[in-house]
Amino acid sequence: MKISYHKQKVGDFEVFYREAGPKNGQVILLLHGFPSSSHMFRDLIPKLAEQYRVIAPDIPGFGQTITPQRSQFNFTFENLFKVVEGFTEVLALKHYILYVFDYGAPVGYRLAVAHPERVQAIISQNGNAYMEGFSDAWGPWKNYWYSPTPENREACRDSLTPETIKNFQYLHGTEASLVSPDGYSLDIAYMSRPEAEEIQLDLILDYKSNIERYPDFQAYFRKFQPKLLAVWGKNDPAFLPAGAEAYKRDIPSAEVYLLDTGHFALETHAAEISELIHKFLKKVK
Repeated sequence: MKISYHKQKVGDFEVFYREAGPKNGQVILLLHGFPSSSHMFRDLIPKLAEQYRVIAPDIPGFGQTITPQRSQFNFTFENLFKVVEGFTEVLALKHYILYVFDYGAPVGYRLAVAHPERVQAIISQNGNAYMEGFSDAWGPWKNYWYSPTPENREACRDSLTPETIKNFQYLHGTEASLVSPDGYSLDIAYMSRPEAEEIQLDLILDYKSNIERYPDFQAYFRKFQPKLLAVWGKNDPAFLPAGAEAYKRDIPSAEVYLLDTGHFALETHAAEISELIHKFLKKVK
């Protein structure tokens, strides 16, 4: 098993992605979250690629994907979805299992709503689709959504600092000695690039659009009853375990597992999560 690294032209974008596994294998599409990139799947990909074709793109605004400048592209979740949708179509991915995490969830669920016939199953790892999932930590973001003043924008900038990325995103609720510094160090480096902070602040403002789409996502769950595995770092300071349990309301067959770790659960529990995925996917035809 070897991981290969590619860039795929999608309109005005060069989408970077990692791929491993048999070319004719069942596809697992891994969609990362904030403030990370496909690098977050570095430990999971080898554990899945012996049986599955695993594809992990960097969403626009993150990682190694090359995007137009902010003056030429409006960084919204709807537009991120359109690029990822185009990516799947250029690669001719007719069917896939979705693995969604954090920001990857509203992108992936837009994809599922638009193309329900393509989605064979969903794995949500701290990927929210319910109001129950929000903690009290969202206060500054909510203030910005409902009052998008320059002052409220600046108040959200704290979410982008090296200290917040390391201690809130990665280390909160984990056994810190088990968390490699590679992940948060890379994310911090990416955040220091030109326009990176402003792009992220644009997306923070637009996150409200995801909540407005929750009824659509939930209607999709109820209508199509996708096979769904919710595997959650239960100590996540942003997305609460109640957000994982809420999937059962619309998909009674959903499987929910809460792990004793934080938001970036793969940093400490990649082996456990891969085992749960393999067991789950044995039931998916």
